[in-house]
Amino acid sequence: MNLPADHPPVPAPKIGVLVMNLGTPDAPDAKAVRRYLGEFLSDRRVVEIPALAWQPILRGIILNTRPKKSAHAYAQVWTDDGSPLAAVTRAQATALKDAFGPTVLVDWAMRYGKPAIAERLQAMKDAGCERILLAPLYPQYCAATTATANDKAFAHLAKQRWQPAIRTLPPYYDDPRYIDALKESVERGLADLDFVPEVLIASFHGMPKRTLALGDPYHCHCQKTARLLSEALGKPVTIAFQSRFGPQKWLGPATDTTLEDLARSGTKRVAIFAPGFSADCLETLEELAIRGRESFTGAGGSHFAYIPCLNDSETGIRMLRRIIGTELEGWVKPL
Repeated sequence: MNLPADHPPVPAPKIGVLVMNLGTPDAPDAKAVRRYLGEFLSDRRVVEIPALAWQPILRGIILNTRPKKSAHAYAQVWTDDGSPLAAVTRAQATALKDAFGPTVLVDWAMRYGKPAIAERLQAMKDAGCERILLAPLYPQYCAATTATANDKAFAHLAKQRWQPAIRTLPPYYDDPRYIDALKESVERGLADLDFVPEVLIASFHGMPKRTLALGDPYHCHCQKTARLLSEALGKPVTIAFQSRFGPQKWLGPATDTTLEDLARSGTKRVAIFAPGFSADCLETLEELAIRGRESFTGAGGSHFAYIPCLNDSETGIRMLRRIIGTELEGWVKPL
């Protein structure tokens, strides 16, 4: 059927894959960090305190003290391509660009900061994407990560008259393809060391302990990932949780305390990695690789190594292609 001459242009039907990660400041300076933290720490999924009680603390204390300290941390890991998290997530999307055939568009977005989820979703819709897979790159499900990324996408879709069909990437914490990729990455990292670690530590991002009691499966997902990886490696893996914030009780044991306790008890050689992060970022490159080393060697350890995330490595991209490809079944014919 021929369209009327005055009909708006209709792009050919396409499928979209929107890779999503947490977010990052636009620059390693206090102004940019303040803007980023203001958005991040105002998310009710992240800080589950009534706004009337929390916002005066956030605006009156935290955003006037924390940005300068955080900006210094960001400056230590900033690259020529900008924020490591943004650079890696962009590289992951680029590596996946042609992975699913010519009718599938792959793009990336951040929950906080730029590029915004709503902006990239709209770009996909404008390009003709009638079906979109939302792919938050968090192996372990957490309301403060996976759910809030999807929430942001759904909020934009709620404003649209003609919505695309939507799927969401489920957590893949126990997917054999993810465990195999971690195993390969960790074994390669260990083989590159000039020492043999006595202890191998899997450091996951921490969450307030109350989230476990409220039904968040994150802690259980982390435990299962570590157990399956330990079995695959054939060696023990010590679990720890990093990035505590505020006075409330957090999931433990804490990564920094674990490193110090190991050193003080006579352990001299450790290797640490962060299986809950799909891309290296401030929490891995500064908190673990820099401050983690300082904690361990300062307490008496002699050899410390940080093993990078999967990032856009061949192993990591192969894993993402397979996991995302599974969720596209029925929409896309296998290549």
